Amino acid sequence: MTPFGRKLRELREARGITLTELAAALQVSPAYLSALEHGRRGRPSPGLVHQVNEHFGLIWDEAEELVSLARLSHPRVVVDTAGLSPEATRLANELARRIRDLPSERVHALLALLEAKFP
Repeated sequence: MTPFGRKLRELREARGITLTELAAALQVSPAYLSALEHGRRGRPSPGLVHQVNEHFGLIWDEAEELVSLARLSHPRVVVDTAGLSPEATRLANELARRIRDLPSERVHALLALLEAKFP
């Protein structure tokens, strides 16, 4: 599941809307929405994100959060380490190789480290 997919499902379930109902409202297939929610499709288009914001009446911070989550929701990431240090390349490769085996708490710790402000 991607960050956008999780948020989309939370919005939908909180309002008691089925996947089929939301798909009809957004004029997309239920299979496409399901794939978005489960991370089997790439990030949604800006137009679809706008439609979701409109459908759920999201404004300001909530709408911006959804846009940000969509940007972070490509399930097949490519990391270009050309020109970086050997350690950066090793880190990218180790993460790609081991990410499926990382426990949730370790993923959260790594995210917190990356999101921390560096001096």
